Amino acid sequence: MARIAKKPISIPTGVKIKSEGNRLTVEGSKGSLSHELMPGLKVEVQDKNLFVHPLENAKVEAKALNASHGLTHALIKNMVVGVSAGFEKKLEIQGVGYRAAMDKGKLSMSLGFSHPVVLDLPKGVTVDIEKQTLLTVKGTDKYLVGETAAKIRRVKPPEVYKGTGIRYLGEYVRKKVGKTGATGKAGAK
Repeated sequence: MARIAKKPISIPTGVKIKSEGNRLTVEGSKGSLSHELMPGLKVEVQDKNLFVHPLENAKVEAKALNASHGLTHALIKNMVVGVSAGFEKKLEIQGVGYRAAMDKGKLSMSLGFSHPVVLDLPKGVTVDIEKQTLLTVKGTDKYLVGETAAKIRRVKPPEVYKGTGIRYLGEYVRKKVGKTGATGKAGAK
């Protein structure tokens, strides 16, 4: 059995957990998320703590059950944190003339291409823009927030010679030394 899955998940005030069959629904102030439990696992709530337990007579392989036990625990914990506090990823845009703006619920970015890049945002994810070059991707689903931030970064990843592009806030990009050309006298005899 996974060691992380033995630990209880503390339920903050204002978070409601409903279990109907194999479907688990977590509701909080930021929204609600649901997850389909793997057969062979059960969820138990005791004194503002949630436990994920394997069933005694599960008809699933022990190895697969152990692997999904810790995963299910982590997914449920992320759901509880997401609906109570939410998740966010910060991105920064570096480059002369590079900027971003929200236009009718879509993210429009000017990144040195001949056209602006327009991205549709998935449901449940919002982007806050500060100073046209600092983006904050927010949402309740940790996976969706990370995937959206990665998709935005993938449009123009940091360039290794000048350092321009989109990067995570605080991300270190090692710059390469470019070619300096011939330094000696050309054609000297």
